[in-house]
Amino acid sequence: MVSKSYSNLLELASGEAPSFGYMNRRIPRIMTVAGLISDVDDDPVDSVCSDPSSSSAHRDRIIMVANQLPIRAQRRPDGNRSCWCFEWDENALLQLKDGLGDDDIEVIYVGCLKEEVHPSEQDEVSQTLLETFKCVPTFLPADQFTKFYHGFCKQQLWPLFHYMLPLSPELGGRFNRSLWQAYVSVNKIFADRIMEVINPEDDYVWIHDYHLMVLPTFLRKRFNRVKLGFFLHSPFPSSEIYKTLPVREEILRALLNSDLIGFHTFDYARHFLSCCSRMLGLTYESKRGYIGIEYYGRTVSIKILPVGIHLGQLQSVLRMPQTEEKVCELIKQFSDKGRTLLLGVDDMDIFKGISLKLLAMEQLLIQHPDCQGKVVLVQIANPARGRGKDVKEVQAETKATVKRINETFGKPGYDPVILIDEPLKFYERVAYYVVAECCLVTAVRDGMNLIPYEYIISRQGNEMLDKVLGLASSPKKKSMLVVSEFIGCSPSLSGAIRVNPWNIDAVADAMDSALEMADSEKELRHEKHYRYVSTHDVGYWARSFLQDLERTCSDHVRRRWWGIGFGLSFRVVALDPNFKKLSMEHIVSAYKRTTTRAILLDYDGTLMPQSSTIDKSPSSKSIEILSSLCRDKNNVVFLVSARSRKMLSEWFSSCENLGVAAEHGYFLRMKRDEEWETHVAATDCSWKQIAEPVMKLYTETTDGSTIEDKETALVWCYEDADPDFGSCQAKELLDHLESVLANEPVTVKSGQNNVEVKPQGVSKGLVAKRLLSAMQEKGMCPDFVLCIGDDRSDEDMFEVITSSMGGPIAPRAEVFACTVCRKPSKAKYYLDDTTEIVRLLQGLACVSEQIVSFSSEQIVC
Repeated sequence: MVSKSYSNLLELASGEAPSFGYMNRRIPRIMTVAGLISDVDDDPVDSVCSDPSSSSAHRDRIIMVANQLPIRAQRRPDGNRSCWCFEWDENALLQLKDGLGDDDIEVIYVGCLKEEVHPSEQDEVSQTLLETFKCVPTFLPADQFTKFYHGFCKQQLWPLFHYMLPLSPELGGRFNRSLWQAYVSVNKIFADRIMEVINPEDDYVWIHDYHLMVLPTFLRKRFNRVKLGFFLHSPFPSSEIYKTLPVREEILRALLNSDLIGFHTFDYARHFLSCCSRMLGLTYESKRGYIGIEYYGRTVSIKILPVGIHLGQLQSVLRMPQTEEKVCELIKQFSDKGRTLLLGVDDMDIFKGISLKLLAMEQLLIQHPDCQGKVVLVQIANPARGRGKDVKEVQAETKATVKRINETFGKPGYDPVILIDEPLKFYERVAYYVVAECCLVTAVRDGMNLIPYEYIISRQGNEMLDKVLGLASSPKKKSMLVVSEFIGCSPSLSGAIRVNPWNIDAVADAMDSALEMADSEKELRHEKHYRYVSTHDVGYWARSFLQDLERTCSDHVRRRWWGIGFGLSFRVVALDPNFKKLSMEHIVSAYKRTTTRAILLDYDGTLMPQSSTIDKSPSSKSIEILSSLCRDKNNVVFLVSARSRKMLSEWFSSCENLGVAAEHGYFLRMKRDEEWETHVAATDCSWKQIAEPVMKLYTETTDGSTIEDKETALVWCYEDADPDFGSCQAKELLDHLESVLANEPVTVKSGQNNVEVKPQGVSKGLVAKRLLSAMQEKGMCPDFVLCIGDDRSDEDMFEVITSSMGGPIAPRAEVFACTVCRKPSKAKYYLDDTTEIVRLLQGLACVSEQIVSFSSEQIVC
């Protein structure tokens, strides 16, 4: 039984005793492919339940963490004291009590209230919210909240993530270390609140948005196996923008402490992956439709799915009598006067492109005078979420532009632009959606923007609104969208007219096209959009994310975990139970007990770091260690490398008894003074005349790449090229070479920053077989085998030595197949880096020196 040190406030609040058993719990499934339901079965072997009856009493539990709780709070006077009244904020995106289904899953919310609560009232407010709404409020001192939210979040992260660099103090805030410290401190406070309610072995934690990007590190540090998802609701900038952030690596590593990271679009995910590649040297790959980053033995999954709207809530608002009344009012104001309504709904901030939209409206009226008096743009400007000089400037510019347009094109009883900059009730906004002929979204950068989705559902309407609008009983509805290509919802709205909001003329033309388009075409576009939006609501988005989170975390129980690093550099290592670090004490003990030893060593990435210096020759220390090992008559030491025999001969000329296999084992010699032999039949290298021109083509177009011409192989190296472009070119080159060399006796392989063409039948695994067979022929069945390598080509050696027990290798031999770094491998052991490998070999060499010295003394005696 695994003990759990946590205090479950929900159980304490309800008066129930805390439960400490594992629970066989399921997350609702969604349809991912037509006709197929994705399912991940719980493994009963890995699941322990203290009381079968107790597990049925619990539901799946998600801890939803965001900057703000989906709660409206209002203080009301009550005699001599004040009391608080709370209600759900129906406009909050993360208010998922209906979207997930109360019977399937229990949601606990952790976040801040919009209103400040006096410290003397905080305990009472916490108790009320916990018992009534299952919300855990996080209380922050006013000055700390200002530094955290209005400081680091809104002045530094938010502008940067929307592609605004702080080139001057006026353009976004310059990095401020005290604001960053406040950001980290607030994330730590959130972690403390989560720890009060979490059941770490069972609960899923879902963190939202850029306000809490370092929170995964605090949770992972406290609970290594926590099931943790993160979703970014804003854009993620390109690596060229993101790398200007002084704390770029700290934030990336914190996000990678999640199990699943979600983005609205592929562009945002691609930028994040590129940052991980360029700044942390991490690689990613796609397997069966899932993108994953290998990070210290863990696979961090990447989810790409745009969020949806609260469909049921919006449809209920459409049925409200107040909505019908407002629609009637708007019909009298616009439609009955022969005016077509264009609608914009945006927050009042610098990235929503309100002024660009107004300029496009002005251009429309200039280019199409017939629209004057007939077309009205209603711009609803929601209050800005941030504050500062930029917000005031946007407000002033917007009002000035509206005034100028109305003075130029307005007539008595007609204003071409109506600016509504006061807060509207949701039903009032929905009424505008219902009446608007076209919705315009011209944001210059926005994470998602759900306004077009709300507009589409509102235009679908219902029978009550159809009567008010005077529509026939035909089920066909129509709507038109003009959307910026820089917003997250744009890719999913293929029927919208996409525009570059900076091109005023193009936006004006798009507005005209939307007005002039045939009704039949509008109906087809609306039908396509409605089908997508109605089936991809916020509930679908949440269930899909949680399903992938469960899939990603399914092997947590079966793996061993431990944490490494300090502060925000903390990360956990997750390994298979049978995969462990090679202990110096363990291998030295086995080395001393054995008498016939085989040692096989790779060179690049094993004895020499992959990208340490331009000079790749071995250090004097490495040569001395190898010489010491070779002097021990009980050892057979072999260096197995992809490098040429000429280079290896020069580098290791002082190691008399060192066996060397060059070019992956094509050339082989058992000792320095022996002749080189070939392990396979002589190869015709005429294929080089085909491969070399192709490689030269890619070298010319890939700055930093080179070609290495070996005796029997050709290698295209891109270690010094741009990592993203080099990797992309390598994939293309691999396909190209496989195509042109299809009928040649060669294999094309992708390696660590290279693509290599070599003869068929050559591998390091064959070298291991050859060495073990030669020892067996001499009556030397090794009882100790050590094999160390770092890349794919070394996996062949690992496979050979682990499968040779009882054959060339003694039945009870000590076998150590060891890779470099924690990663999926056929080896059973690992060491962290080349420094640890050299240290281990030095330890073995010291033992050999002692044995040789002792033997010499015995002979003298």
